[in-house]
This record gives sequence, C-alpha cells and structure tokens, in this order.
Amino acid sequence: MKQIPVAVLGATGSVGQRFISLLDGHPWFKVVALAASDRSVGQVFSKACRWVLAEPMPGWARDMVIVPATPGSMDTKIVFSALPADLAVDLEPQFAKAGFAVCSNASSHRRAEDVPLLLPEINADHIALVREQRKLRGWNGCITTNPNCTSTGLTVALKALDESFEVKKVFAVSLQALSGAGYPGVPSMDINDNVIPYIGGEEDKVEWEPRKMLGKLNNNQIQLADMKFSAHTNRVAVIDGHTVCVSVEFSQPVTPGQAIQAMSDFQAHAAARDLPSAPKPVIVVRDEADRPQPRLDRYTGKGMTTVVGRVRPDPLFHLKFVVLSHNTIRGAAGGSIYNAELLVQEGLL
Repeated sequence: MKQIPVAVLGATGSVGQRFISLLDGHPWFKVVALAASDRSVGQVFSKACRWVLAEPMPGWARDMVIVPATPGSMDTKIVFSALPADLAVDLEPQFAKAGFAVCSNASSHRRAEDVPLLLPEINADHIALVREQRKLRGWNGCITTNPNCTSTGLTVALKALDESFEVKKVFAVSLQALSGAGYPGVPSMDINDNVIPYIGGEEDKVEWEPRKMLGKLNNNQIQLADMKFSAHTNRVAVIDGHTVCVSVEFSQPVTPGQAIQAMSDFQAHAAARDLPSAPKPVIVVRDEADRPQPRLDRYTGKGMTTVVGRVRPDPLFHLKFVVLSHNTIRGAAGGSIYNAELLVQEGLL
C-alpha cells in the first residue's frame, strides 16, 4: 500500500506528541504536516515543542515547519486532531467540510448523533455512521471520535461481559494519571501528597459515553445501551495509565470464573482485528492479587491492550474488578490512529 499523507493538529501538545511518536514508522500513514497555534507557526517543530515523552522525538519531525491549523495549509487525506475541545468544536467541521477525514481525540463532537464514537475492537460497525454524516451535512470528509480516556478500558471490559451476561448497572471509581490533564497539567503543589477528587466534566463523560459505544446501530442511529452508570473520577500522582475500580450488576448472577473466561476469550470485531494498531490481545486478565498496576502493565500490547485484574464477587452487585488502560495511547492518540485505519479498511476516505 502506498502511504497515505496525514497531518497532526495540536502537534506541540502532549497528545500531539504521542501522535507523532506512534505514527513514526507506521505502515500506512506518513506525516507530512504538523499544525499548532499561531505562536508556533513558522517555527521548526524541535524549537516550538518541549518534548515530554520518554521516547525520542523522531528525526523527520525535528525540522518540519509548523503550519496553521487550517484546511488550506495542508494537502493530506487524514488529520489527527489533538486540539483542545474549545477549538475543535469549530475547526474540525471546517476540515470535514473541506474533504478531510478528521480522527479526533477531542470531546467536542462525541455526542453528535451522526458522529461515530469508536473503539474499533468493540463497535467497528458504528463506522457506517460516516455515510449518514456525509449525507446529512453535505461533507466530502468526516469526523470520527475516540472516547474519553477513562471510558476506554472500562468500555472494552464491559463489552466482553455484556455480550455474555447483559450488564445492567455499573459503579466506577477512577484513578486518573497526570498526563490526562495535558502538559504542564496539574501543579505539583496540588498533586504531591494528594488525590484530587474532581476532574471537570469527566464523570458525565464516563456515565454517558459507554452507553453510546455499547449501543446498537439501527437505521443509521445509535440506540444507547440500556444500562445505568455511576462514576467518581479522581486525579492521582501517576504519569500514565488510568485505573478504574468497577462494580457490575448483570441480568443474572455471574461467577468470577465465568467473567474471567469471557474477557480472556474476547476477540476484536472482525473488521478491526488485523489492523496495524489492533490490540493483541484485546484484554489481558491478571491473576495476581495486586495487579494491574500502571507502572507494570500500561504498555501491555504496546499500550493498546486493556488489562483487568482482581475479579471477585461484589456484596452489593454481582462482580467487581480493576481495569487499567494507557490513557495517551489506547485512550487518546493510539485510539484515533486505530479509527483512521478502520476508515481506510472500510473504503471511507
């Protein structure tokens, strides 16, 4: 396959940097444009960007000149958006109208009825909404989104369980990494020796987004999944990796062994199973008493695999367990790249 030219919007930020790192050597995509705010435009990337990842900055990115985040400044088929939500709400539709496929990490359009909210391993069929979106809006391009980084691993685990046992209620408490707040993120005087029990807008996302992703596509509309959520979201002093402690009630009693088997056996949707970024395996269930842990488990499956542990009975619901997902890989840049691969696979560019 001839490599497809792509661009990164918001390239100097922490998620933008993760896009650049993950796209380095990608078999399908070649980055030909990096876009950022006006103060960075015209500078070479290495001068405008304070690189914060452990992985080195790719050599090809160092001397790329940053261009404006406007459709007329680049000649690509796909744009990966790491834009803040307040900018994405207007800029992403401009790109879609101009014919670009926008694969967005922003929250701005996740609730739109004609915009797919994708985790390809669980709901690749929702990509069909792109055709409806183009018809309704008169676009040649499109917008696809990946979910909130806390919703990601939680929803993957719930999909495996819902398929077998029908999930009815979910109670979730998150322990969210600092990188989820972007760079420079949370001040050290706030987070050191501390847990911050509030992340603006986060609980609403975690309570709603899984219902869209686990919903059914009928007549070009998503019927939200019939399950109830209650979420508490907390910021903790971990660099990468969101941990979620989950209690679940099903339509029937489920043993820990049954749940472990269902999650261990879960396979990605056929359309997304062999894509370059597909998590392999989709879910790993750890049997140690003290796993998963962010420092030890966040790079499982190159950061794309959902890790589950401590599956046990719940005295109020049926089961409880712990989920870990790498928030800037599977929950952000890696998820958007996976969505773009699905667009290509389905002939939707």
